[in-house]
Amino acid sequence: MGVTNSNKELNVTEINCGGSFKIKLSLTAEPDITSNPTDIVLILDRSGSMAGSPLANLKNGAKAFIDIIDEATDSSQNGQIGFGSRIGVVSFADTATQDTQLITSVADLKAAVDALSSGGSTNHADAFTKALDLFDPASTNAKVMVMFTDGVTTAGGNPNTVATLAKSQGVIIYSIGLSGNGGIDEQALRDWASDPDSAYVAITPDDEELEELFEDLARNIAKPGATNIVITDTVAPCFRITSLSSPTKGTASMVDTNKVEWKIDELGVTQSEGATFEFTVEHIGPCSGTVEVNESVTYQDTEGNTVTFPSPTVEVDCGTSVCAEGCPEPVELTVDGCSDTVEFDAGDISMSSLGRIVQLDVTLQNVCPNKRVALAVLLSEVDLCGCEHKRGMKTLTVPAHTRQGCQDVTVRCIKFVLPEDLDISGSAGSLCNTRSFRARFIANYIDSDFDCCCCDSEA
Repeated sequence: MGVTNSNKELNVTEINCGGSFKIKLSLTAEPDITSNPTDIVLILDRSGSMAGSPLANLKNGAKAFIDIIDEATDSSQNGQIGFGSRIGVVSFADTATQDTQLITSVADLKAAVDALSSGGSTNHADAFTKALDLFDPASTNAKVMVMFTDGVTTAGGNPNTVATLAKSQGVIIYSIGLSGNGGIDEQALRDWASDPDSAYVAITPDDEELEELFEDLARNIAKPGATNIVITDTVAPCFRITSLSSPTKGTASMVDTNKVEWKIDELGVTQSEGATFEFTVEHIGPCSGTVEVNESVTYQDTEGNTVTFPSPTVEVDCGTSVCAEGCPEPVELTVDGCSDTVEFDAGDISMSSLGRIVQLDVTLQNVCPNKRVALAVLLSEVDLCGCEHKRGMKTLTVPAHTRQGCQDVTVRCIKFVLPEDLDISGSAGSLCNTRSFRARFIANYIDSDFDCCCCDSEA
């Protein structure tokens, strides 16, 4: 069957600046379907939420799946699934229906798919039960269920019980989810799927991708297990790899701080087999917000399996940044190509003597949302005796942020002008003196919900 599923997932959805997270790669492979006859049951959701384009695209995907298995079993689309493999169709809404038995007729399978109509609730338990009943316990064929659904369980019993029973009888379960309607239970899909669940679960937000998803699954089911696998994962420049865990199969090595290589001699050659590999990544900036983790992921093997890994994102929270003062406006001037000198009136310039500029950043911790902050900055210069001399004071209004919960807010670019004629280092006249300063900060909320009570005098 070749590589039947691949996945890349993160153990978190968001981190702080400089935070770490784990990346997990998963891969599943199955033996060649011609040497390993397989009974496959397509379990198709036809509940009310599938009305319209989702059901139409599901039908196209299921029929494409059948065609690919047809060709893979006997090298041609001759309308018959060969070499002992069979496909059955079960559909479900309020209850489930065995639309076909396990058969080899492509025409009958496609007719059953085309006859599906949407309506009703979502009964996953009955769907698994009807699918399990199709399998012959005495058959030596491999047994596979492909569960497709776009919703959470709204009718019937607990589907976990039936899915667990099926897996205990050697059934391989693939879970395919359509999350476009917002009602998919991703954890349920993982609970139903074979282990490692990350390698047997595929979720798409767009029903237009269903046909391609079914086609990819069928092609990989039809190929033999994979040998001489090499996966190279390069993370984006905003991250670096800090450590590797031992993969469940094969070996892994760090090529550099942004690239790992995972090698597996063979996978799924004699039986269904999954493998996983985890490594830890650290954020090194300067990117923030929603950041794509992948730079690239490449796959190769001897059999030429086509494998695509998803590109997960992580939310990097570097706090709120406020720029207190902008840079001075530039004055534009032009020097002709043949001119050695140029005279230009630059207008009024506020700096009239030599000096230095001190630029301060400060982080206000745990600033609550929707509250402005008044910030005062006092700067003094320290002489050789340790006495302080005032050099400036600034008061600023820090705008309110609207993020959820209290956040650290960084106030940047608070500038103080320090003329050299105020230098008290003891070496007046030199521009290279070391000057010592002290900065103090005072901050408080401007906005609050406090109202002072007023007592009216009685008449």
